[in-house]
Amino acid sequence: MIRRLWAIADIHLSFKSNREEFAKLQPRGLEDGLILAGDVGETIESLNEAFEVSKKHFKYVWWVPGNHELYTSKSAKEDEMHLRGESKYMACIKAAKKHGVLTPEDDYMTWVYTEGEAQTAAVICPIFTLYDYSFRPEHVTREGALEWAMEEGIKATDETLLHADPYKTRDEWCARLVAEAETKLAKAAASGFPLVIINHWPLREDTIFIPKVPRFSLWCGTTKTKEWHTQYHAKVVVTGHLHVRRTDWIDGVRFEEVSLGYPRQWQEAKDEGHTVNTLLREILPGEPKPEEGNEPTTTWRGRGRGWSLSHGLEPMTPSSPTNRTNLRAL
Repeated sequence: MIRRLWAIADIHLSFKSNREEFAKLQPRGLEDGLILAGDVGETIESLNEAFEVSKKHFKYVWWVPGNHELYTSKSAKEDEMHLRGESKYMACIKAAKKHGVLTPEDDYMTWVYTEGEAQTAAVICPIFTLYDYSFRPEHVTREGALEWAMEEGIKATDETLLHADPYKTRDEWCARLVAEAETKLAKAAASGFPLVIINHWPLREDTIFIPKVPRFSLWCGTTKTKEWHTQYHAKVVVTGHLHVRRTDWIDGVRFEEVSLGYPRQWQEAKDEGHTVNTLLREILPGEPKPEEGNEPTTTWRGRGRGWSLSHGLEPMTPSSPTNRTNLRAL
């Protein structure tokens, strides 16, 4: 029996059609695992629903927070509406523990699986980094970053709904989270096994592919994580957030962006016969490592023809113009 590890992100269960689709999740192997790489939804209720469905079909489930889970949501139940910043995160952790879902607050698990004819192992490392607005051109200062984004009409909903409490800024919270993740990852790397690093936000700016809204990069990560894939001996890096499913190979490491996205963003995939089950991305064993110099970058890898999704806009075509938009909840 081949043991497999699967992943998906940005399932956004606040949308009725996504919620109905995720309810159709089907079981895989008896020992298989599933990664939920953030942006399940804005409320604890959405998390409970996703965790219940996932644990019903997968023996092991991992979850990392995205920006949406951290929102102080007016649509939440009354006892949740007051939660801000770290207290909202810890409420999400409490929900995960209730369902037996593993999070960045748990010890990392060593995952034994078969690759080819041999048995091998990797350490599964869910982390939480947030972002610090450092994915920006060198000439743009931190103080001028938001103004730079607004020149193109771009402002993330995070600026209104994602609070940093008890930290003064998201930058400060990010710095604390990065330091904590570095400690855990260094310990995991010392095991001698390669790592599967799971984070909602991309670890490297050069894996961000959002050509219609490039200045949204401010809310996409931190430059502090750029070399983590080699520094901590990663085999695979799993992320979401961009709503652009993509596979990159960098320094022999596979980077998987595994978002589902908002309903209209994956409608083309649905029209071609895809479901949440066909869009789960196999992380382990995964595809074989390509020969050096022949590493492909693949957008929307899957059965059928390839396709791309823009971030909160219409599907991209070669002739699509760059749109200006006030990004809401991404």
